[in-house]
Amino acid sequence: MSESFNIGILRIMKHLPPDNSVETVSVRITGRVQGIGFRAACIRQAHKMGVTGWVRNAADQSVEAMLQGPHDQVDRMLSWLLTGPPGARVDEVSSEALVTDRLFDRFEQW
Repeated sequence: MSESFNIGILRIMKHLPPDNSVETVSVRITGRVQGIGFRAACIRQAHKMGVTGWVRNAADQSVEAMLQGPHDQVDRMLSWLLTGPPGARVDEVSSEALVTDRLFDRFEQW
């Protein structure tokens, strides 16, 4: 890659503030969570709560998400994931805090 390309990539990447007031959590939700609008509801809820990141279906019929934001907002989103939208049956929500310098702009479906 050329040096100018690398500099362009660095300009579009955002980094976390140095005080690291933003928490990033990787989540896996199991149960009846695919084919019922779980991801769309997750996006709406994340927008309401001011959480950024992403959500996607996994091959094993679970749903994976990456949540990012202040601790209280991420914690509220994790609480919502315990039940999910109407029609969902959440069996388990497992989460793991991650250390990253990437800052997500919005919450989206992958």
